[in-house]
Amino acid sequence: MKRMLLIAALLLATPVQAQEKASKTLFVGNSFTFGAGSPAHRYKAETVTDLNGPDAKGKRVGGVPAIFKSFTQQAGLAYDVSVETVGGKGLDFHYAEKRALIDKPWDVVVMHGYSTLDQANPGNPALLVSSAKQITDMFRARNAKADIWLTATWSRADQTYPPAKPWTGKPITQMGIDVAAGYALAARNAKATGVVPVGLAWNRAFAAGVADDNPYDGIAPGKVDLWTHDHYHGSVYGYYLEALLVFGRVTGKDPLSLGENETVADDMGFSKAQTKALQQVAHDQLAASNKLGQ
Repeated sequence: MKRMLLIAALLLATPVQAQEKASKTLFVGNSFTFGAGSPAHRYKAETVTDLNGPDAKGKRVGGVPAIFKSFTQQAGLAYDVSVETVGGKGLDFHYAEKRALIDKPWDVVVMHGYSTLDQANPGNPALLVSSAKQITDMFRARNAKADIWLTATWSRADQTYPPAKPWTGKPITQMGIDVAAGYALAARNAKATGVVPVGLAWNRAFAAGVADDNPYDGIAPGKVDLWTHDHYHGSVYGYYLEALLVFGRVTGKDPLSLGENETVADDMGFSKAQTKALQQVAHDQLAASNKLGQ
């Protein structure tokens, strides 16, 4: 009887969530992960571990990892989130220069390379394919069961609308399609868990009338601008959509389950209609990608 009472007391003293083992999750990337050019950059940086430590101003990264962390907390899930980012770098850099920080037994890794696939050869996926395989093999050597997700990034307006750019004269959606194809190839070659279809979700937001597809001619009423002021990086809407896709892929939860009262959107000043619309885009893209086995 005394033993039963002791067990009951211990259960009452230990919160259910504390009994769960938090999934050790790592984000590897560049400015498209740390949220450059938007309030996402430093958002709730105290909730994630920035493996590179504070910058010269004593600031740490929050970004998409911190938004993801908030989503998981709201969903009642336990994720221990770390981030390792360096602006303008691809996976080859992180493997060569940051291995001491990231070569550990993670449960989940979410990562991406340079926004044009290869900074020196825009549109060519060869470097991404080779570096994704190299770094995935490194992570799997530490934990063979690790989930490895490659994040396929978005079309850059600054690489499409101005003259003499790699995607000049093509539809704004084409760069996102090309990048997605490169990541699909890289994921197959590396035997990664799969691809987070962020760029295709941006394309879907354009098609659905949720987001404006050309920031150079102004933003149409009722639409959001997924890019920030440089028409290159994401706005807070863009990074929010990115985090929704990561949340859906990593946790298997429907982004719509977060609801229109989701707290990150509220912190950022989104309207309920904007929040719901972005969650719907994420839901629809994940459903479409799952149907196609992407």
